[in-house]
Amino acid sequence: ALDDLRNNHGMPSQVDKTPFKVGENLATTEGAVVYRTEMLELLQYTPKTGNVRAMPLLFVPPQINKYYVLDLTPEKSMSRYLVDQGFQVFVVSWRNPGPEHRDWGLADYVSALVEVIGVVTSITGSEKVNISGGCSGGITTATLLSYLAAKGDKRVNSVTFWVCVLDPRMEDSDVGVLVTKRGIEMARKRSAKKGVLAGSDLSRVFAWLRPNDLVWNYVVNNYLHGQKPPAFDVLYWNNDSTNLTAALHSDYLSLYETQPFANPGKEMILGEPIDLGKVDIDAFIVGGVTDHITPWKACYRTTQMLGGKREFVLSNSGHIQAILNPPGNPKAKYFANDSLPATADEWAAGASEVHGSWWERWAKWLDQRSGETQPAPKKLGSRKYKPMDAAPGTYVLG
Repeated sequence: ALDDLRNNHGMPSQVDKTPFKVGENLATTEGAVVYRTEMLELLQYTPKTGNVRAMPLLFVPPQINKYYVLDLTPEKSMSRYLVDQGFQVFVVSWRNPGPEHRDWGLADYVSALVEVIGVVTSITGSEKVNISGGCSGGITTATLLSYLAAKGDKRVNSVTFWVCVLDPRMEDSDVGVLVTKRGIEMARKRSAKKGVLAGSDLSRVFAWLRPNDLVWNYVVNNYLHGQKPPAFDVLYWNNDSTNLTAALHSDYLSLYETQPFANPGKEMILGEPIDLGKVDIDAFIVGGVTDHITPWKACYRTTQMLGGKREFVLSNSGHIQAILNPPGNPKAKYFANDSLPATADEWAAGASEVHGSWWERWAKWLDQRSGETQPAPKKLGSRKYKPMDAAPGTYVLG
């Protein structure tokens, strides 16, 4: 308890961190940084098949945590799975911002991704990319897609959203009823004063959303029973938190207030109105049955907001485990329904249970949208974008 007071911001430790090291037994998929700015590193993974799909996949992870939720242990790594399936995979690794980066807002993150798409198309020679965004990274991705649609930029071929809410409502969760305009303004002022919303503060908020599981459980185990917390890779990643810049935090709060995805044209991004209805590309959307952070019924509403063909699958777990659902897991299952009625309840009433991993369904979906196969590149990067540090890169360590 004393150690937690000193080193864990007074919260009981959820995980024994000693067995884990990023780059050694976590985030070990082979690759390299092929592009770097002050805000991000872009990783390209090394192909593992003789032929690859012509059209690459770009992952946009949340700014709230580090990207390697997509590349935990080899058995749970979505990135490794896709590389093994013959996809060309790129992933953004956001820098963990400090107070000096306080002014990086949503528009800056969107601008950075526009540049990244240019880098990926340049390296691969493909005119288009498929993109995938999760949680807060999905919000950034949706804003990016709206901007590209307004500009007539057709370089994104399809989008995958995982555990991401674009139309949040107060009734979605218990915490929603506690949100007030005064509370939002206080939160905005607090992060503006510090320059960042500290990752430890955010982790504390999420923990108190499920206090029995994420607080008192560890008080009993660690302090009363005197046992070490478990050495669990997912919890290690979850505790390896990052800061959110004051400007981005403020922008996310504004999105909650103004609901621009549900109210087209109400907000602007880089001089263009936000209107998801003009995003006319195919979409694959994933929710988690027991997700308390992005409730699945709220995730489902995204199906009614986009143009293009859409598919929704419901994974059988919570916020993180819904994503980490690899083939071979005997407990893996998901729910699917070919039709997309107006409400989540109607969708659930017509959904059927499928045993196995939604990754396999998604890989088939992605395969149909990734062009022809071609010989895998012999080297990472290109003449213009030379490989730098080996994966997992340097920003993930900060």
